[in-house]
Amino acid sequence: MTITIDGTRTARAVRARVAAEVARLTAAGTVPGLATILVGDDPASAVYVAAQRRAVREAGMRDLHRHLPADTPQRQVAAVVDGFAADPAASGILLQLPLPPHLSAADLIDRIPVAKDVDGLTTGSAGLLARGARGLRPCTPIGIVKLLDAEGVAIRGAHVAVVGWGGLVGRPLAQLLLHRGATVTVAHEHTADLGAVTRPADVVVAATGVRGLIGPEHVKPGATVVDVGIHRTPEGLRGDARTDELGGVAGRITPVPGGVGPMTTAMLLANTLRAAERNPRPDAVPA
Repeated sequence: MTITIDGTRTARAVRARVAAEVARLTAAGTVPGLATILVGDDPASAVYVAAQRRAVREAGMRDLHRHLPADTPQRQVAAVVDGFAADPAASGILLQLPLPPHLSAADLIDRIPVAKDVDGLTTGSAGLLARGARGLRPCTPIGIVKLLDAEGVAIRGAHVAVVGWGGLVGRPLAQLLLHRGATVTVAHEHTADLGAVTRPADVVVAATGVRGLIGPEHVKPGATVVDVGIHRTPEGLRGDARTDELGGVAGRITPVPGGVGPMTTAMLLANTLRAAERNPRPDAVPA
């Protein structure tokens, strides 16, 4: 029997704890605030940012937002990032990706102070993760780790196959798991025999952006499958794993939707709270 991992339930618990801590900080004179920057009118990005802003307000945090036209030049976007970097009301800064093609995402991201990098994407944050030093971690990878912990899935000593080597999920997740004592194998589009990598694994993480890539031929009986992919189809949202075919094979599996996605939002809130706790500013209290 395959157990469906309820990411929504775990995320709800995380968000409740965050809201309680936000109330405590607010009473002490510090209101955490998240600054979101959206450039252009990409529909998926607009929906994502709107959801994050709603979650921020529900947690009792200050919602700071700038929406810029798609043709905004690099220097103007940089000025907005710098403004939030200097603003004591902004505990964290989220620059929504992808950006319009004329903008350099890497340069803009690295303008975000490490202490406010709630997405964990700056070069400084990546360096702290690589060293195992304290810092803010990318939301989806740390959300996956927290979800595995909540489900009682052993990480220390486990063999984990991470399928996908992207900078948003695959690479940082591999490092997080290594720091937790897992044996990690990373596969990608150049892997010659994907099944040979994934079949021995106790946990398989699918983060490729390829719909339905992972099926029963890739998973040993009883393994945990974490599906990071999300694809809009006429039948609804689907992931990188063929969930229906994995029933009865995988021991546990995250659904799409309702698996990893809610944890990403929950960890964004948790990171914003952590950033505020490290940099308490009484003058962040709204008028």
